[in-house]
Amino acid sequence: MQIAITFKNLNSSEALKSHVSEKFEKLDKMLDSEADAHIVLSVEKLRHIADVNMTCDKIRINATEEAENNMYAAIDALAEKVKLQIRKYKDKQRRHLAGDKESIKTNGQAPESPDVIDG
Repeated sequence: MQIAITFKNLNSSEALKSHVSEKFEKLDKMLDSEADAHIVLSVEKLRHIADVNMTCDKIRINATEEAENNMYAAIDALAEKVKLQIRKYKDKQRRHLAGDKESIKTNGQAPESPDVIDG
């Protein structure tokens, strides 16, 4: 995974860079091909904000997370949010390829035939 990290209103530190790399390398294992991630870490007053734009083949993930007074908590929450989005995408692809499509109108049941009344 190619990771680009941008710091806004925050001094860059190797500890933050390594923490981001560690979290997103775990997510890279979930993806089928190489991904590019652009991560922006910023501080606005008391809010620590982590933002990611990730692209991989057909999937594009955008997520933002913020925490009070702790950038590491924002990064952890962001990684968890991205993990859920990847899992949702992969489950959707798996259902589509398996052919488990159900009609919304029938809710998975066979359509009922109209009752015939003998007169």
